Amino acid sequence: MFNRLNLVLRQLSRPSLAHVSPSASSIPSLWSPRLTPLAMTSSAAPTAKTIHTAACLIIGDEVLGGKTVDTNSTFFAKWCFSLGIELKRIEVIADDESEIIEAVRRMSDRYDFVVTSGGIGPTHDDITYESIGKAFNLPLVLHKPAFERMKVLSKPHPMQPNFDWETPSPGLTAKLRMVELPFDSSLPAEDQALFVAEDMWVPIAVVNGNVHILPGVPRLFERLLAHLKPVILPRLTDPEGKGIYRVLISTPLPESAVAPYLTELAGRVASHGIKVGSYPRWGLKRNTVTLVGTDQVYVQSLIPEVEMNVEGKWVQREDELDPPEESN
Repeated sequence: MFNRLNLVLRQLSRPSLAHVSPSASSIPSLWSPRLTPLAMTSSAAPTAKTIHTAACLIIGDEVLGGKTVDTNSTFFAKWCFSLGIELKRIEVIADDESEIIEAVRRMSDRYDFVVTSGGIGPTHDDITYESIGKAFNLPLVLHKPAFERMKVLSKPHPMQPNFDWETPSPGLTAKLRMVELPFDSSLPAEDQALFVAEDMWVPIAVVNGNVHILPGVPRLFERLLAHLKPVILPRLTDPEGKGIYRVLISTPLPESAVAPYLTELAGRVASHGIKVGSYPRWGLKRNTVTLVGTDQVYVQSLIPEVEMNVEGKWVQREDELDPPEESN
């Protein structure tokens, strides 16, 4: 193991690569090849295209086992909504190589923008980078800028007082796992690892043109997505990122009473990209009807009609018209 680390660390200081296989000869100097790479044959990735749809893949045994509550998919859903991106799918899967490979291939093929969350830490069960690399036949490669930023911006744990960045150790091996990223030699290196915040060493690895690999820690996931917004805006249908508009209409009627009208309305406005929703509020006296779409003017034009047909009122909050609780 120490021999491997010595070789890797020496690669970090070399101005150019040497003694690499011809298939890896196009790897730029800012990347160092892993000593035991996966197959070097890379699949052709799609060019950057307009983003209409998105998907979110939450990876982690701890989520499926109930140990951790997933908040990242909720944050991502709101992020997509605010930008006008149609989020089509959210999945939660285990830290299982075959599950990750199947899911990421399928999502990358079907959706314009894919985000994964979790499984990129230093421990044995953090297998997201390796599994996604295998999904697209890409090697894992040590990314020098990420490693250098890690050394500057991260601090050794207090329980590792003797840790040294230049001394081979099990701790250093674990840290290197977090900066070995899938690499496609047929694509520009700068498009495959994005640093979006100056005070964060964690890169957003981009694979197959549309798979964005993010950490599972909520505060990191949220900050990276927030800083990624300027990169994504030019690829949206509306580069200004006006987002999706939602109207809430509070009604005292039960769902069964408004269902016939809402069914007719949904069919009539579907061609305008408007979705009609009905949501019961169990145990309360009022339910909610929603109108959702990107055409704010058209959505607002429907409000008087809907208010009349459901005997309701346009509100800003679902509980706005709820009667005050009776005092005992």
